[in-house]
Amino acid sequence: MTDTPPDRLSTNHRSPFFQQELLERGIGIRFKDGVRHDVEEYCISEGWIRVALGKKVDRNGNPLTLKLSGPVEAWFERPAASDADEG
Repeated sequence: MTDTPPDRLSTNHRSPFFQQELLERGIGIRFKDGVRHDVEEYCISEGWIRVALGKKVDRNGNPLTLKLSGPVEAWFERPAASDADEG
C-alpha cells in the first residue's frame, strides 16, 4: 500500500469509492484550513467534501449530506499493516 490516500473515498458501503481496508487505517481530512472529523466522502481533485446534515435521514434511512467546496487535503492516520511489520 502507498502512503498517499486515494483521490476520492467514501464511508458509504454502497458507493463505488468505498474501500474498507483504507478506512480502517483512518483518514484525516483538512478542509479550508480546519481538520474535519465528520466527512462522509471527499474528492481532492474536484475540491469538495460531503458531510452529514445533522441527524436527518432520507426515506431509506441514509443520512442526508451537504456538498461543500474548497481545498481538500487527506492523509492516513495510521501506517499500513505491512509498514508496521517491517519497523
